Amino acid sequence: MALTVKHLEQLQLDLQNDPGDYQIELREGEIIVMGPSDIVSSYIGAQLSFLLKLWVSPRRLGLVFDSSGGFILPNADLTAPDVSFVSGSRMPRTKRYFSEIVPDLVVEIKSQSDRLVKLRKKIKMFLAQGVKVAILIDPDQLTATLYRPNQKPILFRDGETLTIPELLPGWELQISDLWPPVFEEEE
Repeated sequence: MALTVKHLEQLQLDLQNDPGDYQIELREGEIIVMGPSDIVSSYIGAQLSFLLKLWVSPRRLGLVFDSSGGFILPNADLTAPDVSFVSGSRMPRTKRYFSEIVPDLVVEIKSQSDRLVKLRKKIKMFLAQGVKVAILIDPDQLTATLYRPNQKPILFRDGETLTIPELLPGWELQISDLWPPVFEEEE
């Protein structure tokens, strides 16, 4: 039996008083429960959300969401990308429920336990569902790969600049700005 968003909502209610911190997604009729991500991946998600929001908000381009924002896709999956963006013209109002609008941009960040094969499959699924641009960030290799439908992925390395002119005209992301700083230890 394929599970639905209603099943996922019931599971969320059941887990309401559980002390664990779970992220739950519905993919291809199966509920996927994920634990918290590692601290580096969390930092990168927060940093990218911050950098995106600094550009998007003053220009009123749309909305930036973190990994808690759930999107119901046309294939009935309910997923929460690590970072996502929806242009204001496509989402003039928000409501207190999962969005039924496909994000324009999704970002997946490889955590310590993730496998790149599965993340690339997820990126392909997002693009097939109507996402315009996807980014896969690999902190282990210090890279970000940009995906667009029907195009070859573009790999950006530490020190390079990523742009998305079709969604965020003028915005530039220095890949090196994604990584956590290293603080010198006091003696």
